[in-house]
Amino acid sequence: MQAIVRALRSWQETLKIANSQHSCRRETNQVEKILEGSESRGSSSPLKGLENITVAEIVSRNGDGSIGSSWLSCSADDAAIDTVQNMARNNVGSLVVLKPEGQQIAGIVTEGDYLKKIIADGRCPIYTKVGEIMTCEDKLVTVTSDTNILKAMQLMTENRIRHVPVIDGKLVGMISVVDVVKAVVKQQNGELERLNEYIKGESY
Repeated sequence: MQAIVRALRSWQETLKIANSQHSCRRETNQVEKILEGSESRGSSSPLKGLENITVAEIVSRNGDGSIGSSWLSCSADDAAIDTVQNMARNNVGSLVVLKPEGQQIAGIVTEGDYLKKIIADGRCPIYTKVGEIMTCEDKLVTVTSDTNILKAMQLMTENRIRHVPVIDGKLVGMISVVDVVKAVVKQQNGELERLNEYIKGESY
């Protein structure tokens, strides 16, 4: 009976993650369209103002306002089921995997890892460790806090990833494709407001 309950819970978590992954895929497509539009329009692109925005500014807008406040972590020895439940509980699509000594990153585990390497392969999430399904440190795509947001967008689309650790010697945060899209939307809204003010004659 307990095995059935565990299986049902695992299936519920899988459904939550599948829905979340579908949403993140839409965000990724948005970023790709924005970048494609930017290349086709050249200098008239609405992304022009983004060239002065860094990753640190996006990360700092999360949580309590300090850099590094938006990420959650786990250990390579944690059970995959605990990790996916942690993701679902906090409504996030990834967790950074930290080394035992603290803020040094060992890898990253995402909702996609769980779906592809646990559900699709028919593995037991209770007995499978995070270290068996995570993307290891040597294969990670990372940025620093002073990386330009356009460069971060490019890295995400080229590598087909939605979560990027921010590392300044040690792990200081995490940005997602959702953070990038929000930054673009905010920038575009600001441009529209300035144009409206200009049309109304409220600015020179």
